[in-house]
Amino acid sequence: MADAMENWLRFGGEFPWNEREILRYLGHCGQEIPANVKERIWECCRELEQAAVIKAVWREYPLTFREHVLDMSCLQVRSKNLEKNLQDCEKILIFGATLGSRVDGLLRRYGRLQMSKAVILQAASVAMLETFCDWKNEVLRKEYQEKGWYMRPRFSPGYGDFPLECQQGIAAALELSKRIGVMLTDRLMMTPSKSVTAVMGLSQRPQICRVQGCEACGKKDCGYRR
Repeated sequence: MADAMENWLRFGGEFPWNEREILRYLGHCGQEIPANVKERIWECCRELEQAAVIKAVWREYPLTFREHVLDMSCLQVRSKNLEKNLQDCEKILIFGATLGSRVDGLLRRYGRLQMSKAVILQAASVAMLETFCDWKNEVLRKEYQEKGWYMRPRFSPGYGDFPLECQQGIAAALELSKRIGVMLTDRLMMTPSKSVTAVMGLSQRPQICRVQGCEACGKKDCGYRR
């Protein structure tokens, strides 16, 4: 995936799509996919490749634990789930990424004109954002590991007991609006809608976690498992 992603980002070509992920977001349960539906899925993928302007930003901060309060300098929070994810970590990366506003325009257009296609576009755009984030996180993981730091999987506000309100601190610290054009609504949703923020722990303890997160890992006895 790495070479294909680099090629798409820099020189154009085809995005490294994961068909299984698209089907998963469509609620596929192993049933046979008709040829016309497969054709529609790949038609939607091609349109997303043309519309997406993917951007990402990240920053590093120190991390301290104070009576179950996680102090990341840019925000302080109580979250048992996040505390478990960040155990043994001394630093964090806060991360943000977006597919850009043109994808939202595409979703709105087909939401008015062709709902069946809008549903596929929704699933494919989520898969596209996740694939990009996995790739970018893997690039960062390798860079930090060369310096003796081991990166934990990304953990986003709204997951478990990590409050959605923490979007505000992350957005301010990353200057999301200025740097990648992402803003928060009054309800703390991001616009463009196909955007994500996350926290990733950095530890000097040599425990390697998959950047795709616990859902993709078969190691059920891991102490860092969500």
